[in-house]
Amino acid sequence: MRWKDGRRSDNIEDRRKVRISGKAKGGGIGILILALVGMYFGIDPTVILQQGANLSGPSVQESEYVPTEAENELADFVSVVLADTEDTWAALFSSAGGNYQQPQLVLFTGAVESACGLAQAAMGPFYCPADKKVYIDLGFYQDLRTKMGAPGDFAQAYVIAHEVGHHVQNLLGLSDKVHSMRSRVSQEDYNKLSVRLELQADCFSGLWAHHADRARQILESGDVEEALNAASMIGDDRLQKQSRGYVTPDSFTHGSSEQRVRWFRTGLQSGRVESCDTFSAASL
Repeated sequence: MRWKDGRRSDNIEDRRKVRISGKAKGGGIGILILALVGMYFGIDPTVILQQGANLSGPSVQESEYVPTEAENELADFVSVVLADTEDTWAALFSSAGGNYQQPQLVLFTGAVESACGLAQAAMGPFYCPADKKVYIDLGFYQDLRTKMGAPGDFAQAYVIAHEVGHHVQNLLGLSDKVHSMRSRVSQEDYNKLSVRLELQADCFSGLWAHHADRARQILESGDVEEALNAASMIGDDRLQKQSRGYVTPDSFTHGSSEQRVRWFRTGLQSGRVESCDTFSAASL
């Protein structure tokens, strides 16, 4: 991915000096375990964040932080990708007569307090609609490469663009509509709505790649394959199969590997927001 000459975003909040720890109430089951369960078994990540909000006695301390050269480069990369999503979505909102509100991206280490609760790095990058911020521990990228088998800088960019896609959904009111259905439908039906929300964020990620490449020629040979591989590696079916040996489609909250690949590709190829309407799609 061609990124080093790109613009850097002003919306990076670096909290890596602040270390947060806490103990869960009752039974001693920490949010780290809850996050791992959610990641492998397809639990809605907002549930994990709510669990994080119930942690008692969190301690906060500031430590001397000396980033490595490699981590500095990763932080720089994240800033460029975020800036690129800002430019892309600002243009798309403007063309539709709207005004894009830029999200902030928080860099943290280990655990972080968000408006959605206390979250551990083990749950991976996430978007909190309550404060309109994307959160990421840069150590996730090592896991993406080594544990999930999804190397490459464009795979990393796909992750950020997906979370920014959730921000776009929040601005459009789509996230609120889905979350408001939690108490009105069965868990199985709510999971299906969650899948549509996540696949749309994948499509929005592909949409960003389409427009960013047309405007700034960011794609290099192999980049698209990196993103498609990353989407495939984090499908619910693949994660469930790896963790417990069988798959339960009714518990999916993010979509299968095939679905995630297909919807990213849809956004990448079409470049049209309307093509990402997963909620009207007869088949996912």
